[in-house]
Amino acid sequence: MRASLLQIDVNPDEPVESRRERVASLVRAQAGTDLVVLPELWPMGAFAYESFAEYAERPPVFGTDASAADSPTAAAMAAAAADARVWLHAGSVVERAPDGTLYNTSLVFGPDGALRRAYRKIHRFGFDKGEAVMMGAGDEIATVELPDTVAGLATCYDLRFPELFRRLTDAGAELLVVPAGWPARRREHWTLLARARAVENQAYVLACCSAGTHAGVEQAGHSLVVDPWGEVLAEAGEGEEVLTVELDPGRVAKTRELFPALRDRVLGMPDPR
Repeated sequence: MRASLLQIDVNPDEPVESRRERVASLVRAQAGTDLVVLPELWPMGAFAYESFAEYAERPPVFGTDASAADSPTAAAMAAAAADARVWLHAGSVVERAPDGTLYNTSLVFGPDGALRRAYRKIHRFGFDKGEAVMMGAGDEIATVELPDTVAGLATCYDLRFPELFRRLTDAGAELLVVPAGWPARRREHWTLLARARAVENQAYVLACCSAGTHAGVEQAGHSLVVDPWGEVLAEAGEGEEVLTVELDPGRVAKTRELFPALRDRVLGMPDPR
């Protein structure tokens, strides 16, 4: 399985519409790849709080034509996924729900361009400001069946909460996908936590961060792919970059068989009912 992480430079001088077109072209250039992953809130930037309401979208419902939705990002990404014939985790957008609530929502498109899964970010960053007070919190975990594996979805600040990832593992996830707009000043936490989530769940972690500086916050970059043993298979630098790796879907089962730590769990076991 070939996966490509597109570490996008979210430059405030680049119009959002231009960035959509540019990113769509980058996705189309990944034809021949199985899975493409984009960062969190790449259209305007994860810290560009003043732009959230302006660029909020209403994504399509599962299995429908994204071009009919009030969501220019979803429409552009759906078309790019279909043209490249790839599974596309399109990072996240600001979703405006019918009741007006804003959510940080990840969208996954199939190779036919149809929306296959959405995930509303559960853990909102900012404590008493920003995303934490401007957006609603998701309340459901999300997985999506890909060819030969199951992906569990999380977003940025979620990475600090291991219980979410354990629930994804219990739901069958063998690949954990984490788009982010992680700040550079906590870059060491980013790489450390990505490896920790891989080790404790014996799963691949695909952690895709944005690059550049927006809203005065320098981004961490350093997108990385970690294998089920915690080894970093590939890591990007600080600028815009495409990171492509070959994954072995069977490695998860082999790791869990050779070092069966998950079966020794005592606390937090799933309800057998």
